[in-house]
Amino acid sequence: MQAALAHHSAPAVDVRPARASDLAGLVALENEIFATDRISRRSFRNFLGSPHAALIVAEVDGALAGYALVLFRSTAGMARVYSIAVAPHRGRSGIGAALLSAAEDAALERGVTRLRLEVREGNDAAVALYRKRGYRQIGQHAHYYEDKSHALRLEKRLTPSLGAVSDTPPYFHQTTEFTCGPACMMMALAWADPSFRPSPALELKLWREATTIFMSSGPGGCDPYGLAVTLKRYGLAPHVHVSHGGPYFLDTVHSEDKRRVMRLAQDEFRRDAEALKIPIHLARLDESALMEKVEGGAAAIVLVSGYRMVRRNVPHWVFVFGCEGQYALVHDPAALRDGHGHAVTRETFAVSSRELERMTRFGRDGLSAAIVIPKGRSR
Repeated sequence: MQAALAHHSAPAVDVRPARASDLAGLVALENEIFATDRISRRSFRNFLGSPHAALIVAEVDGALAGYALVLFRSTAGMARVYSIAVAPHRGRSGIGAALLSAAEDAALERGVTRLRLEVREGNDAAVALYRKRGYRQIGQHAHYYEDKSHALRLEKRLTPSLGAVSDTPPYFHQTTEFTCGPACMMMALAWADPSFRPSPALELKLWREATTIFMSSGPGGCDPYGLAVTLKRYGLAPHVHVSHGGPYFLDTVHSEDKRRVMRLAQDEFRRDAEALKIPIHLARLDESALMEKVEGGAAAIVLVSGYRMVRRNVPHWVFVFGCEGQYALVHDPAALRDGHGHAVTRETFAVSSRELERMTRFGRDGLSAAIVIPKGRSR
């Protein structure tokens, strides 16, 4: 729904979970703010008692001044801010920002680290607030509202307050669409050796040494054995954990000739891995086992579904460097870039174990792959 968000002088705002006694005030506020797309009394009542919703209210001087409604799905690591509304006479007072913070906290309390919302195109105050708070546009809904106006779809990856998030190994972003694996290898090399400094050409050099994948539109990425063999040759001691023996990613390519090349390249990397005595485990490394290894001092380059990370159904590699509580700490090399190809911000975040389990399956066969790297150099 459209959000009525703004700022003024800051009153004393009490933000709390909604109660049954708030029902009449919520309905009155909804009818005052919105001419269309209103939440009904019956729906508010259902949300108040639903385990799949968090209904939050803001009070000023004991009077209802706004609300936020967050919806959850038990099978998703993502929640949706369905509506944020602030009483018109309380606009520009920071209430909308306070409700948004409370909505994010409610998501994190349930182990959810991605929050989405829709906002009316042209609602400049709301859009400005969301962008200031780190929300990125991921799409648009045409004619989304009853009056046929459009909605922007925004998303934010939430980061819990974890001490380890601020103390991270070096981060390198990928400079092409196909070098997530090499960027992760550079992060692994820098994690293992603080004196490591990548040269401008190293990302592509690592890609040439590790790639096995064709994409229909051009160059492709790296398979698990290619990454492991290359890391071994650069002095690390990787272990391969993969749910089956391969070949991998063939369903991303339609050309039989390219598929033949991929099989040959992957077979060669597999033989290289065996010759280099790289430990190979043909079994899925589940999220609890992965986090146990990372907690023990290892790091890992982990395959995730690109659809969840870069909005494309492609294999994507991320660097897992730590854990704290139920969260794995992740560097995602697919940073947002400016017009010169430079990262706008470092993509470092925490992923709950529940979300990690969903992310780390790729393709129709649910491929799981991780290259686990113990601390220290290879002997």
